[in-house]
Amino acid sequence: MRNFFNNYKMTLLLLLGIIIGGIAGVIFGPKASVVKPFGDLFLNLMFMIIVPLVFFSIASAIANMTEMKRLGKIMGSILLVFFVTATIAGVIGIIGVSIVNPLEGTDTTAIKELMTTSDVDPAVEEVTFLDKLVQTVTVSDFSNLLSKSNMLQLIIFSILFGLATAFAKEKGKPIASFLSSGTEVMMKMVSFIMYYAPIGLGCYFASVIGDLGASILEGYARVFVLYLVITVIYFVGFFTLYAYFAGGKLGIQVFWKNVLPPSVTAVATCSSAASIPVNLDSTKKMGVPTDIAETVIPLGANTHKDGSVLGGVMKVVFLFALFGKDMTSVSSLLSILVVSFLVGAVMGAIPGGGMIGEMLILSIFGFPVESLPIIAVISTIIDAPATLLNSTGNTVCAMMVTRLVEGKDWLKKKVAVA
Repeated sequence: MRNFFNNYKMTLLLLLGIIIGGIAGVIFGPKASVVKPFGDLFLNLMFMIIVPLVFFSIASAIANMTEMKRLGKIMGSILLVFFVTATIAGVIGIIGVSIVNPLEGTDTTAIKELMTTSDVDPAVEEVTFLDKLVQTVTVSDFSNLLSKSNMLQLIIFSILFGLATAFAKEKGKPIASFLSSGTEVMMKMVSFIMYYAPIGLGCYFASVIGDLGASILEGYARVFVLYLVITVIYFVGFFTLYAYFAGGKLGIQVFWKNVLPPSVTAVATCSSAASIPVNLDSTKKMGVPTDIAETVIPLGANTHKDGSVLGGVMKVVFLFALFGKDMTSVSSLLSILVVSFLVGAVMGAIPGGGMIGEMLILSIFGFPVESLPIIAVISTIIDAPATLLNSTGNTVCAMMVTRLVEGKDWLKKKVAVA
């Protein structure tokens, strides 16, 4: 019993914290927001170290690679795994909304009133596709990299920095050593912050539940329930399937043994970025090599979001139904799938980061800007389960990438060595 408590002490404390916070949110409602600063303190501490953690972990992993062929194989495997799993998520979302129409039997009057009375600035800057692409992958000033709002740009910079260090060979070794030390220091800081996690997460969750209660009951319950059902199916069924592909029956055992801490953190913080440190720790416990873990997890937090792809499908279908657009044709279904895939790729890895993806939906399909609050409410309602799939999915993806890079027996060899 003592061993069980020692192994799962942090998980149990995190669960206890969010359970107490959830109960407080239900009981006190919006008044529970009084404890939100204590939750914000935890999130700010995590966000405070995200930029240096991502830089050190990615740059170090690449700079210390002895074989560039391995890096190419890792990146190729990551792209394949991310694309396949996101596509599967999108198809499942389309099947779900085809079975259960989110707006069927729902009074849309209140939603339309929300649309017409919302305080949304109709002025949207016209940006060409190529300009948007440039803004997505680069920044105009180095100082802009030091922000969690530009994580994808930071990741690209970190990859280039790591490559430059590796190709510098002997002269780059001092930098490579510095990057390795920096990674260890940042992970130690994470361990310090995690002592406060049960309190911080509990307070944050209490505030979230207190604010969301009314919204869920005022017209979006069907979307929430449908999304929750799909989340359970995808989380339990498809993550297990992915783990089996990664390492057979042993892969399933290893995955489910270590998946609770990142899952609880994702649900409680609604932030893939805040979950990066916990994901890194759990992924390494799953036996994933350090270079793969420290590449997949930060990259996945910003570009691979199966939960957001599912959410994108529901947002698009919701608007299609509201405005009477046909969504049964093959072209419509393909467009929904493609746009949802893009939404998953561009959405920020922070709470409320879906605004970029929502603007993408409106601009591509030509919906009025005033309809932004409609899908913003959906984003808020599904934020927790979406983050669960977004964040935790990267851990099992790291296992699959390892299987592609190191062969089907990678986990057996890892266990044998241990």
